[in-house]
Amino acid sequence: MQAAVTVTPARLPELLLGLATVRPVFVWGAPGIGKSSLVREFAESLGLECVSLLGTQLAPEDLMGVPQIRDGRSVFCPPEAIARDQPYCLFLDELNAASPDVQKAFYSLILDRRIGSYELPAGSIVIGAGNRATDNALARPIASALVNRLTHVHLEASAKDWLGWAAAHAVHPWILDHLTDRPDHLWSRPPKTEEPFSTPRSWHMLSDALHSFGRDLDEDTLKVLAHGTLTPAHAVAFCGYVKIVRSRYGIEAVLRGDAPWPHRVEDRDLLYYLADSFRGRLLKELPADKEHMPASGRQLAYRAKSLLVQLAEISVEVAQTVIAADAEGNPVLPAWFLVEAARDMPRLVEARR
Repeated sequence: MQAAVTVTPARLPELLLGLATVRPVFVWGAPGIGKSSLVREFAESLGLECVSLLGTQLAPEDLMGVPQIRDGRSVFCPPEAIARDQPYCLFLDELNAASPDVQKAFYSLILDRRIGSYELPAGSIVIGAGNRATDNALARPIASALVNRLTHVHLEASAKDWLGWAAAHAVHPWILDHLTDRPDHLWSRPPKTEEPFSTPRSWHMLSDALHSFGRDLDEDTLKVLAHGTLTPAHAVAFCGYVKIVRSRYGIEAVLRGDAPWPHRVEDRDLLYYLADSFRGRLLKELPADKEHMPASGRQLAYRAKSLLVQLAEISVEVAQTVIAADAEGNPVLPAWFLVEAARDMPRLVEARR
């Protein structure tokens, strides 16, 4: 299912309060962005126990229960997890990953709030959640009859919301500081190949690992942890950031001329990180129109061309990332600067083409 309108995690509790208390709701979102945690926290805020059923681990009889003979008639006894006396939050996690038969078994529970003769206690709420087929996750089509029984809310990752949550939940300060500078690294689209990718959940996993290793964490182990949890490019950037934190070696020192570009092979992650920071500085401070550029901008442009030449001498590939176009092939840096870069560094610009 495609999202026409999305909401951030901060807005979800407000919507659930108005929706889930009167009708069942389905929360859509990419893997690892916090759907399950948000539902559990919402249930807790209402004073309701959250009972989770995982769609991929259920069979129809797990919902219907087993038959018993009462007064000469068979009666289905729903499982203890569902048949409760007090109101609660029934959370149907990965509902759209369940088999069609299991999805059918949910129909009466979702629409009529009952299974057989058992009816959910008054005040109970029903919330489902699942990933989208476009997320390369296990997801089956939901029949129109089930789609029409639910109100659908599409969740999107929000760096602002997650950083606020992370600060209150002891997420490692390196991660907080890095994602404050690079909020675009919080989440990346799931890859088509089997490899780690960045999500709020994976950053939280990395935080737990960093806390576990503590101050004795060495550089090689950090690389293992970062590349084992994050999108490869994000892992390189994070390792470079940590190296800067530990050495106090930043882009400001390079721009001032107090430090050169790192040139050792083992510092390549730091070089990539500094080059990315360098590109960000140019994007922020170089105006589109050279005619109205302040003196500080002219000084930066002059220094930037010199630094690009030095960077290209170490690695043309890394230098290319500074002047690279966007995903659609459109220039990102000002055209006048690229023209001057082409004049000073023909080898770099030719390689870029």
